[in-house]
Amino acid sequence: MPSEPLRGLYAVTPQSADTEALVAACVACLEGGAALLQYRAKALEPALALLQARRLADACRAHGVPFIVNDSIPLALACLADGVHVGRDDASVREARIAFPTGIVGASCYADPALARDARRDGADYVAVGSMFASPTKPAAPAAPLAVIAAAREASGLPVVAIGGITTHNAPAAIAAGADMLAVISALFDASDIRAAARAFSRLFDGPHGEMNVRAQPRAV
Repeated sequence: MPSEPLRGLYAVTPQSADTEALVAACVACLEGGAALLQYRAKALEPALALLQARRLADACRAHGVPFIVNDSIPLALACLADGVHVGRDDASVREARIAFPTGIVGASCYADPALARDARRDGADYVAVGSMFASPTKPAAPAAPLAVIAAAREASGLPVVAIGGITTHNAPAAIAAGADMLAVISALFDASDIRAAARAFSRLFDGPHGEMNVRAQPRAV
């Protein structure tokens, strides 16, 4: 279970076989203020994934930031992650909670508030909804309306992560719709200055509920 409120930038790694470059990029995200880091490596060889996950877990511990592994409970356990995130094609939320009785468990709920309700029942700590906007990582993902953020919160009572095509230009709309966290891949790791990009996302949450920053930022484009 998280010891601090889940709020802010949720950095999600791109897949990369270049461990040193990946670690350096993730450290830049952490230095820029990322509140969580998720390791996502669906197609890497297990030995390389474990090496990378352990390196990133160490980096997160050094920065006091929770480290989450996507999909794989065995990998999350092997690298001593703080938790695991599961989707519809992965282990169940219930299995994840059993594996991490005191860790952080997240669940992808897409555009279905009923999945968010079920995730809370089975022990999730947060739910993720999307794709909020067109996503270069998952271009075929169905779009989710901004209203699903509030619907997922109402159904589950849990913090809600907005994911999918999040940029600093459209992020304020997601925050205004009730997102507690922004899961970002491309707009972070493809930035020319990753630390500055992380800082820009993190600053959107500087106010007590993000209100001042939301009003000061452009709306979704």
